[in-house]
Amino acid sequence: MRGRKPKPTRLKVLQGNPGKRPLNSDEPAFPALQSDCPEHLVKHAAKEWDRMKGLLASHNVFTEADRSALTAYCMAWGRWLEAEGNVRKSGMLVKSPSGYAIQNPWLSIANKAFDQMMKLMTEFGMTPSSRSRVKTIQPKTPSGVKRLLG
Repeated sequence: MRGRKPKPTRLKVLQGNPGKRPLNSDEPAFPALQSDCPEHLVKHAAKEWDRMKGLLASHNVFTEADRSALTAYCMAWGRWLEAEGNVRKSGMLVKSPSGYAIQNPWLSIANKAFDQMMKLMTEFGMTPSSRSRVKTIQPKTPSGVKRLLG
């Protein structure tokens, strides 16, 4: 498929449909995410699952269909934390078996995990630039008179 990836209708609605193009009324609708954290996620990844599930669900843009993408993000998060911890312990350069200084293999793992995280974060609107494209619609608060009377 050529061109930009199509934007989900829900995000277009949250942005106020700036292009004023017709919205996709045939887009599949999935139920909100109700699943618990996948059992195979390690400690740090499971904590990130709980944190992100709450944040994303609070804006009603997260569904059961997004479970795999969130799981992949959390796995990359856990891998990144582990790799960064190992880089911190042993440094960015290590000695090869032949005695020469080489880049720590954990640094490559950390960089790859970070790239994976960033790609998934953009998909969910979790980076400043991707988030700036999304506008949430706040419920209107009743006027002072309506609050007193109602």
